[in-house]
Amino acid sequence: MSLDSITTSVDEAVSGFFEPIATWLGEVVFYSVPVGGTELPLIVAWLVVAGLVFTAWFGLVQVRKFKLAVDVVRGKYDEKGSAGEVNHFQALTAAVSGTVGLGNIAGVAVAVSIGGPGATFWMILCGLLGMATKFVEVTLGVKYREVHADGTVSGGPMHYLPKGLADRFGKNGKTLGKILAVLASFFVLFFGLFGGNLFQVNQSYAQLVSVTGGEDGLMGSSAGALFFGILVAALVGIVLLGGIRSIANVTSKLVPAMAGIYIAACLVVILVHVSAVPAAVTTIIEGAFNPQGVAGGVLGALIIGFKRAAFSNEAGLGSAPIAHSAVKTKHPASEGLVALLEPFIDTVVICTMTALTIVIANPASYVELRQGGESIGGVTITSDAFATVLPWFPYILTLAVMLFAISTVLTWGYYCMKAWTHLFGRSKASELTFKVCYTLFAVAGSLLTLQTLIDMADAVLFMLAVINIIGLYLLAPVVKRELNSFLEYVRARNAGEITEDDEDQEPVKTTV
Repeated sequence: MSLDSITTSVDEAVSGFFEPIATWLGEVVFYSVPVGGTELPLIVAWLVVAGLVFTAWFGLVQVRKFKLAVDVVRGKYDEKGSAGEVNHFQALTAAVSGTVGLGNIAGVAVAVSIGGPGATFWMILCGLLGMATKFVEVTLGVKYREVHADGTVSGGPMHYLPKGLADRFGKNGKTLGKILAVLASFFVLFFGLFGGNLFQVNQSYAQLVSVTGGEDGLMGSSAGALFFGILVAALVGIVLLGGIRSIANVTSKLVPAMAGIYIAACLVVILVHVSAVPAAVTTIIEGAFNPQGVAGGVLGALIIGFKRAAFSNEAGLGSAPIAHSAVKTKHPASEGLVALLEPFIDTVVICTMTALTIVIANPASYVELRQGGESIGGVTITSDAFATVLPWFPYILTLAVMLFAISTVLTWGYYCMKAWTHLFGRSKASELTFKVCYTLFAVAGSLLTLQTLIDMADAVLFMLAVINIIGLYLLAPVVKRELNSFLEYVRARNAGEITEDDEDQEPVKTTV
């Protein structure tokens, strides 16, 4: 029996067993209601409303404190002797690597194709709102993290939900929090294995095959797939063994590199068509409020834009606080401010660059789909847009996809390990078992698709958003106190009342 027949049999067996479950779960989690001639997934509305609430609650913190967030990333307010494993920049790049990926390349193309250029405007708005949500959840992640005896750190919703709810509501809050923490751990682990690992490897392998001669090319065989899977698994396993420090060291180099390559390519296309930029921007703004040929009109463009942004930046899902919790700081809100830069980078910058490139280049595949033609893969439209100026771009796109995929697999490996150890303990045997399983999933990613399980993983991850955001609402007063404490520290630091060398400086306590 050949390797191809074995993998096909496994795919079919898994799909046959889990497909009914995946279908039901998807219908529940992504339940949509008809609004203005289009469908609105309630989970997207849930995420957007949270962004609106926290934006108002914290007084446009994403705008007022943007410069301060940049200063914190630059290390201006670092404190010696702070508990943690990585600096602010490394924590940011580790978390960004988990969100920046194929959604920024293919997902955006789908948004502007179905929702029209105007979807870009709403995508940007959703990204801006998501900055406030990310600020809240990451502040809580650092506030309630657990620093272990060996100096390593564990954080995320599985920690701040039980501890935070116990602080605010006593015994009943503690019981509820423990239940939610177990569910959060399971959701993170399940998505990480299939969506954050297997899917990423599978898609990067598919892109590699497409530029090496297809199924008949160098990498198109089962042997090529196995070789690719083992290579990725080896790289992931080596880095994963080093923990968050090793992951952060890699992602702090990979993320700027992959973002730089991608944005540079976008700028090349935009500069070549520079005369079309004003018209494209006008089209995007007008399309947001007066779309033509878009199903659902203005609301349709809005929903498509919000949907793609919410799925891309993961604000409110509770995943990013796991990486950010490892930061070296004494003030939780300092990392919360750093985290609000994530949706800005992921959605406002990279997604917008993709959309602008497609709208300006206006490739034939994009025009065809906008006119009601047969559906074309999102990544194809993006690639075609670049090819109008850079015929050799598919090779650059392959490199970008590879970097996106590897960094995502690494970050979700860390997320999953924290979820695993919360469920099964932090013993060396437990951690080693997880790392072996995770690397084997990377090998399987090049051989299997297991699309049904990936669909289930998407639904499971967004189930986490429901319990996570409820916790964020209940714990928002804690975040307010932490923000005031850090702002007072910044004021004192700027006034020269305390310095970076004051290693024993305790966080300034204030009341709201």
